[in-house]
Amino acid sequence: MDIKKNIYFLTNKASAKKIPDSSMTGIRGRQAYDLIKMDLPVVPGFIINTNISSKLGDEENIIDNFKPFFDFYKKQSGKIFDNPENPMLLKIVMSSNLAIASYPTLHNFGLAENTFKGFSKFVGDDFANHEILFMLNGILQVELRISELLEDNKAIDKYRKNLSKLKILNTDKKVDYDKILEGFKNELDPALFSSAGEQLELVLKRISYLIELEDTEDTGVAILVQPMVYGNYGKDSYSGNFTTRDAITGDGQITGEFFQNKFNSAEFSGKAIKNIDKKYYNEFIDIASKLEAEYREIRKVGFTIESGRLSLINQNPINEKSTRADIKLLLDLHSNKTISDTEVINGIKPGQLNELLHPVIDMKSVQNLKKLEGGISGAPGAAIGRVFFSTEALLDEYKIARLNDRDDRLILCLVSSFAEDVKAIEVASGILSSEGGYSAHASVVARQYGKISLVNPAMKISAKKAVIGNVTIKEGDTITLNVPDFAEPSIYLGEAGLIQPDPAKNGLIDFSKIVKNNISDFEIRANCDKAVDAKLALAFGADGIGLCRTEHMFFDESRINVFREMIFSEDETKRKAVLKKLKAMQKKDFTDLFQVMNGKEVNIRLLDSPLHEFLPHNSSEINAFLDYMKKSTGKPFTEKMFKEKAEAFREFNPMLGHRGCRIAVSYPEI
Repeated sequence: MDIKKNIYFLTNKASAKKIPDSSMTGIRGRQAYDLIKMDLPVVPGFIINTNISSKLGDEENIIDNFKPFFDFYKKQSGKIFDNPENPMLLKIVMSSNLAIASYPTLHNFGLAENTFKGFSKFVGDDFANHEILFMLNGILQVELRISELLEDNKAIDKYRKNLSKLKILNTDKKVDYDKILEGFKNELDPALFSSAGEQLELVLKRISYLIELEDTEDTGVAILVQPMVYGNYGKDSYSGNFTTRDAITGDGQITGEFFQNKFNSAEFSGKAIKNIDKKYYNEFIDIASKLEAEYREIRKVGFTIESGRLSLINQNPINEKSTRADIKLLLDLHSNKTISDTEVINGIKPGQLNELLHPVIDMKSVQNLKKLEGGISGAPGAAIGRVFFSTEALLDEYKIARLNDRDDRLILCLVSSFAEDVKAIEVASGILSSEGGYSAHASVVARQYGKISLVNPAMKISAKKAVIGNVTIKEGDTITLNVPDFAEPSIYLGEAGLIQPDPAKNGLIDFSKIVKNNISDFEIRANCDKAVDAKLALAFGADGIGLCRTEHMFFDESRINVFREMIFSEDETKRKAVLKKLKAMQKKDFTDLFQVMNGKEVNIRLLDSPLHEFLPHNSSEINAFLDYMKKSTGKPFTEKMFKEKAEAFREFNPMLGHRGCRIAVSYPEI
């Protein structure tokens, strides 16, 4: 068998072009191939293709075939395979063509009795010892897998016991090389420990045997081999990661962290990536630009800098990202002519656009807040507020807060909501409930009013408190609801920072213009009741107003009691007097609206809501209305009088009552 013809060396952009068929390399091999093809600073390597990866068992002197690569990397890094002074260590990746395939992590091959001291000279004995344990773990996992495929119970038991022993050793921060040899030299083939060359030869044959036993001929598994690089190899060594842009705001600056001369980042605090040496930071910017242009998405990049030499270790898509970030990326690629209008439009799902109309959490602001994860997204966005457990309590607090110029951000917390809770949902920042889901009443109404809704079935509500796990939320406590489209919803205990929606900055207006430019036979109309809404609609490219809801013109606090006075007028004469006031308000609204629309069509719907929907719904609103009536009419107007007349206006089915033009049957003057 001619091994050389079935090995692909990935050393530079030119070498990547020599791979005849990417299916021969497996997924991980293709990923390495793609990065080298993009001329990115990745760790070079070689691939044993799927033709021969399962047929190495009977071959002799396999590593002689890798000599050209070893010579290449020696010139690049100064490291030499199987060298006691500056040893080159290798990682081996079983690269399947199936995304669901899972294989052991195989690192640090070349670390043997003859190379241990040379390696520990650079990284220290403790680190070197634990890297041997890491290597042994990979070998034992391979042997266990082989034993399971052979159904050799005795061997299965042996390797499981050895893995347990290894796990215990790994917890010992001062484990030494002699102790490792004592524990495993008699359990595994001695060739694994004697020299780097014998070790690599043996391991590749065992991996080859595993591939043969798995009978992967239909799908194929290649073997990718790359040198190990370490971020703790001296002063000019680093490890870290960065995203190609901010995953929440979409701003073009890379974000991430780095660790200088450290390998296990879990034990140390990282520094912001912007503080790394300028030459590396500029390289990262170039890498981010190339990756976004290639993949059309935000990527997260892991890197290692070993003795001043930068290498990308991995790069993958990220799941937790906002629609704002997605759109801004696509718009940036569009502005530099990397992608077309069609690619921009197809890159965003219509359902994602709703997220751009709501605040999102500034993740930097929640690092010290307790987080309760879980639940069902009812309506997306983020909301902050003090918690209240009934509609009446929330509406009373809302009124008091508005009158006293206090914080009126409130969260309605209920088991489930009903029609009588709509008014509270309308004024609340968000609603937290425990029953239902996306189609529950609370979620549907929240979406209708542009509010945030989170359903958490694990929440138990009793009196004026809610319990989630071992956390109790009491009435008046401040919480933050986080319901992103791109991640699991959560509750933060306390006040988070919010990034408010800004269509001009979050890309929505620019995206809408691109969409509109590609639609020639379709008109966009907006629902607008005020001039300020009409201005925003025009900015989005609206061709007109499809619905101006007259009744919405009177919901403002400065107008609602005037409208209520009209409803409670005793006769037509008094009603017409109040209507005159309302007419002046409405005339100004229509004038402002028509001026903004400047000749574009506006469809106006006459008064549509049932009259009782305009009435006050809680004690504070009722009291404020009674005070207004006393001042306006100069006559006493009692709560009893209010309730009697309000009850007379109530309709069992408003859809068949005084709604729309039918109000003119009883009250033509309206």
